[in-house]
Amino acid sequence: MTRTIVASATREIIIGFDQPFCVIGERINPTGRKKLAAEMIVGNFETVIKDALEQVAAGATMLDVNAGVTSVNPNETEPGLLVQTLEIVQGLVDVPLSIDSSVTAAIEAALKVAKGRPLVNSVTGEEEKLEAILPLVKKYDVPVVAISNDETGISMDPDVRFAVAKKIVERAMDHGIKPHDIVVDPLVMPIGALGDAGRQVFALLHRLRNELKVNTTCGLSNISFGLPHRHGINAGFIPMVIGAGMTSAIMNPCRPQEMEAVRAANVLNGTDQNCGNWIMTYRDHKPAEGGAATAASAPGASSGRRGGRAGRAGAGAKVE
Repeated sequence: MTRTIVASATREIIIGFDQPFCVIGERINPTGRKKLAAEMIVGNFETVIKDALEQVAAGATMLDVNAGVTSVNPNETEPGLLVQTLEIVQGLVDVPLSIDSSVTAAIEAALKVAKGRPLVNSVTGEEEKLEAILPLVKKYDVPVVAISNDETGISMDPDVRFAVAKKIVERAMDHGIKPHDIVVDPLVMPIGALGDAGRQVFALLHRLRNELKVNTTCGLSNISFGLPHRHGINAGFIPMVIGAGMTSAIMNPCRPQEMEAVRAANVLNGTDQNCGNWIMTYRDHKPAEGGAATAASAPGASSGRRGGRAGRAGAGAKVE
């Protein structure tokens, strides 16, 4: 059974087919959040601190940490800011972290100060990225997210995306990195633009699990991009994608409707033993009058906007 181990200084988490779904909180990401970006540039981390605490309280298993505030000289500006952000967050919460950057120097700088065993987010199938990131993954003995696009862009053909994932896994093995330390992102497409996006990713997940035997992740809210009432689509997608074999997702845990779907899927998938987490979370839950949905249906949950994973996943890549 494939198990990917991530850890903070004090807490170890296993991502795996026989484990509860791993919720990677997406909100510490200035992409698409002008206010957060402006704060981080001047050294104000109040929102970062607030987002870190709220996401863990809402049930995040891990936190993604991104400091990509500017496209101007990111090789110079991002390493220091990512290190500063990472150190603040890991001093605040005990969950494992995901180091999220497209700048190799920033990833390496963060790995030098990270406690435990963080997840590196990410490497693609591009030769330049493979040669830059995989040696770091091996050197620091950490797992890595493998995004299924390469120099040709993001393919609309799921067979091509599988081939890119396979290439990354094989190249990682050449570096001495085992498949259990590769977490593949098969790239979830917007269902509003591609009608069979759901079926595509379900089929891809079966292949990734059965043929490559790797764990998987995605930018969960990509599926609903461009549609009204996105959280309804996201909540419907969660149990289906978990049932198809997805083992983690980068998502907003501060959306109660979506976290309910995660917890329910864990129960139905047999990874919440004796329904223990469900009972602990909802034993005092009182439904809204008349059966109406409530916006605060989980303890510690609060509203929040997504952190911009959709934009970064396909950055600089064209769709074919």
